[in-house]
Amino acid sequence: MKRQSLGFKNSKSELVKEVLGALLLGGMIMVATTSPFFVQNLLRSFKKLKKYPSKKVYDTFYNLKKSGLIDFYEKNNQIYFSLTKKGKSKAGWMQVDDLKVKRPKEWDGKWRVLLFDVVEMKRLYREALRGKLINMGFVMLQKSAWIIPYDCDKEVKTLRSFFSLSEKELRILVIDKMGDDKSFRKYFCLG
Repeated sequence: MKRQSLGFKNSKSELVKEVLGALLLGGMIMVATTSPFFVQNLLRSFKKLKKYPSKKVYDTFYNLKKSGLIDFYEKNNQIYFSLTKKGKSKAGWMQVDDLKVKRPKEWDGKWRVLLFDVVEMKRLYREALRGKLINMGFVMLQKSAWIIPYDCDKEVKTLRSFFSLSEKELRILVIDKMGDDKSFRKYFCLG
């Protein structure tokens, strides 16, 4: 799964992430065009965008359209925004790139064991998944078994969805004991 440049000077800009993320979650977003305050209506629809200058928001939408990541059309004085197939892929990558497992103030004493069994046909997915697990802070227990001492259900669900894996292919277990765990406790600074 090789990433391609999509024509942005900084494709990881927060504004692009927020626009693509909002469209990924919301599906299609509609903005009224009947008033002369189109950009303000746009900002109201994308609440997180209010912190950015109007011109920057407008330019971002223009660049996303030009890059083939979003599509919009007008119907009955409304403009409808949605992600293209290419846009959904880019938004998915951004969402997965940002995945982090939050470390709580206190450890609950439970280990999360992530098991995966990805068929040979999805070998690239398997390698990308391993890289992402390392990036998220997981440690290899065995070849296809990784551990982390923090709750990560939401993150695993996102990975499962992004890599199109079933629960049988990517499973999370929560366990109280796993034998001699001194080296893992030390690694995660659990005392």
